[in-house]
Amino acid sequence: QVQLVESGGGLVQPGGSLKLSCVVSENIFNFNSINWHRQAPGKEREFVASINVGGRTDYTDPVKGRFTISRDNAKNMVYLQMNSLKLEDTAVYYCSAKILSRYYWGQGTQVTVSA
Repeated sequence: QVQLVESGGGLVQPGGSLKLSCVVSENIFNFNSINWHRQAPGKEREFVASINVGGRTDYTDPVKGRFTISRDNAKNMVYLQMNSLKLEDTAVYYCSAKILSRYYWGQGTQVTVSA
């Protein structure tokens, strides 16, 4: 069973930074991509960023220029560096591993942006 564990969430002021980490129980190259999604209270889960097996990255428009996804192949870890955080970035952030059409999900980590 694939396991993903996120960490690094917390409370931060607007304009601040956080770095989320996701450790995958298997070789990350076994998957088509590793992704970050988020779910704000009362809203549906939405895509945030992804990195595919070839290293190509993709971001949702609201986070472009502020968030950076990266990976450490040797550690089977994927990171999400979040800068210039805004109030609307508040959400539970989930890491996922995608293979074909199937997603494996972590339990999520809370990010709260508040003054």
